[in-house]
Amino acid sequence: MSSIDQFRAGLDATTLQIVDRLRQIIRAAHRDLSERIKWNAPSFALGDTDLITLGLERRGGVRVVLHRGAKPKDVAGFEFSDPAGLATWLAPDRGVIVFHGVEDVEARREGLEDLFARWLRQPPR
Repeated sequence: MSSIDQFRAGLDATTLQIVDRLRQIIRAAHRDLSERIKWNAPSFALGDTDLITLGLERRGGVRVVLHRGAKPKDVAGFEFSDPAGLATWLAPDRGVIVFHGVEDVEARREGLEDLFARWLRQPPR
């Protein structure tokens, strides 16, 4: 059993639905994306740089974190637009979106597809 399968096996049905739908949307955003377990959750990378990571919320739900790798990067000159306001931006290069049901994911699916694809085109610098 892969580490992704092990992670999925430990989830309740509602959380599993959310995680699986987000994984589908994220994987479709870039053909060269790889998925692995990092920070105890699925993380998606281009090369060795993790750029999107899922996490489990303590009070239920799943969060998506958009970031530029494990170590902080200089944000001088870094710009990213989130015109739909889908994420809460904790820093110019760190956005978080929380989902409490698969319906929540589906309601924002088109915006997420665009957001993830654009995020993955940004160089991590």
